[in-house]
Amino acid sequence: MRANLLLLLAAFIWGFSFVAQRTGMAHLGPFAFNAVRFLLGGLVLLPLMGLFDRQRQRVGLAVVPLRDRRLLRGGAVVGLLLFGGATLQQAGIVFTTAGKAGFITSLYVVLVPLLGLLVGHRPSAAVWVGAVLAAAGLYFLTIEGAFGMAWGDLLVLVGAFVWAIHFLVLGHFSPQTDTIKLSFLQFMVCAALSAVAALLFETSAIADFRAALIPILYSGILSVGLGYTLQVVALGNARPADAAILLSLEAVFAVFAGWLLLGEQLTSRAFLGCVLMLAGILISQLFGEAEAQGSRGAGEQG
Repeated sequence: MRANLLLLLAAFIWGFSFVAQRTGMAHLGPFAFNAVRFLLGGLVLLPLMGLFDRQRQRVGLAVVPLRDRRLLRGGAVVGLLLFGGATLQQAGIVFTTAGKAGFITSLYVVLVPLLGLLVGHRPSAAVWVGAVLAAAGLYFLTIEGAFGMAWGDLLVLVGAFVWAIHFLVLGHFSPQTDTIKLSFLQFMVCAALSAVAALLFETSAIADFRAALIPILYSGILSVGLGYTLQVVALGNARPADAAILLSLEAVFAVFAGWLLLGEQLTSRAFLGCVLMLAGILISQLFGEAEAQGSRGAGEQG
């Protein structure tokens, strides 16, 4: 129960983060906003890194230093992908609603197993059903009138593909090293790349950062730092099916936050799209996981 409540809290924080990201863009460009929020998120992980190092020493496990070559290589690669996904999402959210951005971003959950085809993974039938439902939902959510997608929705959708690739690459590097330090490095790489891009392409004054202070603090400390920590702690004790349901509620909380704080409204067509997308995500995660566990169980019995 405690693990499930932590996951629910993480989904709530991430859902409301779309509002913070959208309001912050009224004062700062996407690069400057991401530079500060990911720097804050990385700093939040510093005490957690020390805690995990002491725990590893206590049980006799080796501590992975930050200068470890494999850790640095993984941090650089996943940090670059994080920079791409975060930039596309942050730029796109200016031209769409917080709720739509939340649902479109959540598509990465379905895209991960589909992109796994490129590395030899075989998605289950449930994943394909979920993908069809999610695609239908995306159509109703984003296509209005003549066939065409708004610029903001398109940027967030491309970002969802980058998030899916990021997830796969992160899954490759995570078992090889310290996951907390890997996350710290990816946040620092993303912050550094965003800062360089902000200096090259944006003009921001101290007053702009001061005006966006609350969205920056929420997105950096709560969404990036605390949200990730809650997820790491909870996933060690939560059932995969429960985790899939609870984390997918991020998209629902994004719609609720957009309505509550920004006055955003969904048309009946867009609402149908949200329902179909959420159904697709849940079917892909729940029944896809069940099929995978059944296959593993059959293999073990054989």
